[in-house]
Amino acid sequence: MNKQNSTKQNRLIIFGLMLSTLLIMAIAIFTTANIQNNLNSSYHNFGQIIAKTLAIESTDLIKNADTAQTKEILKTHFNLILNSNKDITFIEFRNNRGELVYKAQNSDIEKNNKSDISVSSPMKNIQPNKNIGSVTVGLSGDKINKLSSTAKVSILFVFTIVWLVFAFVVLINTYLITRELKILRDGVKRISSKEFGVKIESKDVSEEVQELFNAFNDMSNKLHLYEESNIEQLTLEKNKLQAVLMSIANGVVVCDNNDVVTMLNEHAKQLLELEDNQLLNMNIKSYVDSDGNFCFSDKIDEYKKLSIEERTSKPVIFNIKLDDKTLKSIISPMFSQNHDYLGYIIVLIDITKEAEMDIMKSQFISNVSHELRTPVTVLRSYIDTLYDMGNDFDYESQKEFIGTLHTEIVRLQNMVNDILDFSRLDSNAKIEKSENDLSQLVDYCTSEIQTLLKEHNLKINVEKDDNIPLVNCNYDSIARALTNYLSNAIKYAPVDSTITVKLYRENDDVVITVRDEGIGIAPEYQKKVFERFYRVENKTHSVKGTGLGLHLVKTTIEKHHHGHVFVKSVPEHGSTFGFTLPIYDYEEDDLS
Repeated sequence: MNKQNSTKQNRLIIFGLMLSTLLIMAIAIFTTANIQNNLNSSYHNFGQIIAKTLAIESTDLIKNADTAQTKEILKTHFNLILNSNKDITFIEFRNNRGELVYKAQNSDIEKNNKSDISVSSPMKNIQPNKNIGSVTVGLSGDKINKLSSTAKVSILFVFTIVWLVFAFVVLINTYLITRELKILRDGVKRISSKEFGVKIESKDVSEEVQELFNAFNDMSNKLHLYEESNIEQLTLEKNKLQAVLMSIANGVVVCDNNDVVTMLNEHAKQLLELEDNQLLNMNIKSYVDSDGNFCFSDKIDEYKKLSIEERTSKPVIFNIKLDDKTLKSIISPMFSQNHDYLGYIIVLIDITKEAEMDIMKSQFISNVSHELRTPVTVLRSYIDTLYDMGNDFDYESQKEFIGTLHTEIVRLQNMVNDILDFSRLDSNAKIEKSENDLSQLVDYCTSEIQTLLKEHNLKINVEKDDNIPLVNCNYDSIARALTNYLSNAIKYAPVDSTITVKLYRENDDVVITVRDEGIGIAPEYQKKVFERFYRVENKTHSVKGTGLGLHLVKTTIEKHHHGHVFVKSVPEHGSTFGFTLPIYDYEEDDLS
């Protein structure tokens, strides 16, 4: 663009010079022609004056002479004039009849036999007025030609000097203007390259251009000030955006329209197992998991096939597996304030626990169905047998049948209670509390399991500290939690072993623990045993149950009583389950 403008400018300058040259040449030619015409006219008048003068002189000289004398007088007179004036080529005298009487010719010009101008003048006697002949004078025109040449050269020289001065002035002016424009152009280029605050020197420039330079410098300074304030604002907004992005609990990956990652938060790095800025400024489609599978490529291609309206109304949602993690990925479009499409955002949500929970729910439904089927089947078969053949059994047989029915009903009732308690305790329903003696509660729970202890040939040892204070709690919920611990201990304790129950005070808490001498729990399972639907399976035991018991204990103690549940276990050396209850229920105190 600049080259084109420069070419146009050069063309205009050349055109101006050519036009001025033609104008000067036309003026020079016109002036030369006018001078030449004036010189020719003056020279012709000069010839006429000479011819008239010769006519008058000759008339006086020959007025009383005869023919022979006339010729001799004219010869002497004409030759004298020719010798004194080199510009006269010839002089001839004719009588009144037009006959040549005498002709005198300049010997130097005779060789060329040339006369540029011829002027005639009549010869008349005054008294009487009579025409006696004529005198013709020939002029060579050498002087007029020299004068004309000199005039032409002088005029050409003058106009050449004028043209050169004009061209020099035009070029100098063009150079100065071009220099000023170049300085301004360089300043504009630096401004366009975001070099705000640049100043251009206004020395040795015209007043109009100096005003322009001053306006440019003022604009540049204002742009610099605006840039500084704008950068501060942009930096502040960027820091805010980064702070918000980094504080989001979910992983966020921002990609432009070319699938290049422009920003991602720390949580995304953790979920995708990245180091530092490993994925930054790279194509998100190139990301692979530990097995070498492209996790995002297919779904991003599927997303980019959608129209803008479809992307906005229905984001692409899919799950990816990374080792032992399950990530829910949501791809949503990203727009500017002017609704221009800029790219897309991938939100990563760790749903590993939810996925595991779904599996556990499926297992729970299967377990519950199986657990419910067993007692229902036993109840139905025993009841049918008693109904059809009850009269054929003796009292002991009937008592045995009824005892089995009672056991299965209690088992069925316990499972239903677990499910009901799970639904109730997982909700935000508030349970009633009162001050209770936990020592009596421990005695009550241990007495309730005596039958189970006898069935498994187990012993129980209860250790209680004295002066345990009353605790504000829901008696039934705490009793069910302790009973759950005791039931689990009975299930996993080996035959002829001892279950130990302890009640003691620790700072501002009352602690209850139940220890068995079973096979224990591996460290990797200890953190999961309190999760709902979770059941530990091992080679020795495959204990039946819903997987809700310990979760109900955790919910009862931590959610509704602000205590804490814990487990301590060493494989092959037994397990200790316990919970703490605060002596002072601070939430209740705050509410009161």
